Amino acid sequence: MRTALSFLLGALGCQAAEKPHILYILVDDYGWADAGWHRPPGYKEIQTPTFDSLIQQGIELDRHYVFKFCSPTRSAVQSGRNPIHVNVLNLDPTFLNPEDPVSGYSAVPRNMTGMAEQIKKGGYNTHMYGKWDAGMATPQHTPKGRGYDDSMFYFHHANDYWTYYTNECEGRPIVDLYHNEGPGHGLNNSKCSQTNQEGCTYEDTLFADQVIKSVGGWKEEDPPLFIFWAPHIVHAPLQVPQPYVDKFSFINDPPRQMYHAMVNFVDTAVGNVTSLLHQKGMWNNTLIVLHADNGGPIYNTGTAGANNYPLKGGKVSNWEGGIRVNAFVSGGYLPEKVRGTKKEGYICGWDWYTTLSHVAGVVPVDEKASKAGLPDIDGMNMWPYLSGDVDASPRTRIPIGDSVGVLYGETLVGGLIENEYKILVGNLSQSGWTGLTWPNETSSWDPSTSFQICGVTPETGCLFNIIEDPGEHNNLAALKDDIFKSMLSNLTAIKTFTPNRGE
Repeated sequence: MRTALSFLLGALGCQAAEKPHILYILVDDYGWADAGWHRPPGYKEIQTPTFDSLIQQGIELDRHYVFKFCSPTRSAVQSGRNPIHVNVLNLDPTFLNPEDPVSGYSAVPRNMTGMAEQIKKGGYNTHMYGKWDAGMATPQHTPKGRGYDDSMFYFHHANDYWTYYTNECEGRPIVDLYHNEGPGHGLNNSKCSQTNQEGCTYEDTLFADQVIKSVGGWKEEDPPLFIFWAPHIVHAPLQVPQPYVDKFSFINDPPRQMYHAMVNFVDTAVGNVTSLLHQKGMWNNTLIVLHADNGGPIYNTGTAGANNYPLKGGKVSNWEGGIRVNAFVSGGYLPEKVRGTKKEGYICGWDWYTTLSHVAGVVPVDEKASKAGLPDIDGMNMWPYLSGDVDASPRTRIPIGDSVGVLYGETLVGGLIENEYKILVGNLSQSGWTGLTWPNETSSWDPSTSFQICGVTPETGCLFNIIEDPGEHNNLAALKDDIFKSMLSNLTAIKTFTPNRGE
């Protein structure tokens, strides 16, 4: 009752003011060290002038956490739940188990209310462009079914940037590109490739153009916009228009060259949108949220191109490099007093569901999920913290999700952050650190084969003070055995949700 009342009062306060346009950008596989604001000024290899400028005008979110890979983070964002209460698997999006008509599908259970469904209640026009990866087995699992009025997207974890192909059916490639409720007929480039780009449309250009179209078409008498923009970039395959590759020709490592070129592409695309917001007089009433869906992929000797230095590990691991990600908020809607600041309190990807519901003047209650016996929303309202009304984040605890396997298996809690401490359990890959320049031609290290076992005793366990030691170099489990035992007890007491997805 207390929580519902507090949100109702907050929602009524928001309704009294003009509601902002909301632009939510979820960048794929974006490495910590591949952001300009995490490098010294003038560092030539990474060129993110738009992002750097938006941070200077906004708030750098230094402790933003997500799941360690794609679909669970996207499921968490769209549902407002910690992945341990919605989805911790990277299943093929077509998967279904008929024995469980509520939760026996990939990604978000059918009866959970989507973020756009909530925000629509606040009178918004809702748009989704880019990577979905949050289910497709039923109409309710699509962007349209989750509340988006207009959408252009692909369903799977990845596809080809030039042909939009993913997987095959009876020997024929599947074009994974959809516009609203049907295939994006006539939009794909069947004969295009990284080496044959003439007359071709790059996939992320398609998505960026849709964002431009939505912003450009908005009129003063229209409802405010909520745009969820999820670029394919910087996920593999490493592909980008040739002028961006040429711009980074001074980099002699091909994966690193392609990766940085792709980062520059998405930075430029976001810059085009923010310029249009200024031109149309919309900037002063716009809130921008940007974060990565997981840490940068450093596996397979760096062939994916990313770097998370100085953080340990990367995508698919629960080290900081896998779950602590690049993030910021910006836009003229932010109070002037918080612009140009850095917030070091904890924020999670699933907190945006609740936070943006509040901004939209909506009470984020999921009655549909409650009736189906599904877990409640976990997201916290971060707006008082972001707006400067309070000094500290309300979040002091983050259960870290895991699973027996990536594709199948029981939901597990693989770690826990409480205040300044972090405990991990299990057999963790990527157990090491890249250098300032990674990948490179001189290193043969393969993070995929670097494992560390974090046990359940002080002698074998893993405990870190991630505020004093963000690189997770100093294991404190044996030195602070009382804290380790207390956190392990708290971890084991956390309740999880394992959908019945069959065998």
